[in-house]
Amino acid sequence: MPTGVIAEDKWDQLRALHAEGKGRNVIAREMGIAAACISRTAEYLGLTFDRSRIRAATAARVADLAERRSLLAVKFTDVAEDSLDRIYQPTTVYAFGGSTNTYEEHTFGEAPAAERRALVSAAGTATDRSLKLAPAEVSSNLDGAKSMLANLGTILTSYSRDMDEQDAVGDAEPADEA
Repeated sequence: MPTGVIAEDKWDQLRALHAEGKGRNVIAREMGIAAACISRTAEYLGLTFDRSRIRAATAARVADLAERRSLLAVKFTDVAEDSLDRIYQPTTVYAFGGSTNTYEEHTFGEAPAAERRALVSAAGTATDRSLKLAPAEVSSNLDGAKSMLANLGTILTSYSRDMDEQDAVGDAEPADEA
């Protein structure tokens, strides 16, 4: 008997729980034995567990996470757009300073240079994060180029045939004598 399997006197209980269709983790909890030990024993006894539900749950989890990443990417794109839009909106700049720690503010028609840099930087960072979460679709447009070339070839072939037909008609007509 290999190491790491449950005692032989519990094999019948394991077989019965397995026959009821219970999963490895449920059996482990009911028997009070580590799941890894249940797995090793089941393998030794030739028992297998239906993993289709696990695969389905994993696929659902992966899809849920992809959707959440997509939603985050949209939020980052919104932040980037908002940051760039704010460059051209009235901006109030303020500061505390002086020996009396006075508050000063000034409103500009659009963001001053320092704020522009900060807003562009924020937009760039948000865009980078968005693209990491949901990469842009890369299109080589190879199919479009092939289609265009095929169309061009068809047009040139048709034109060439028309010219050949016109030449043939021109050669067949007798010359008008004046």
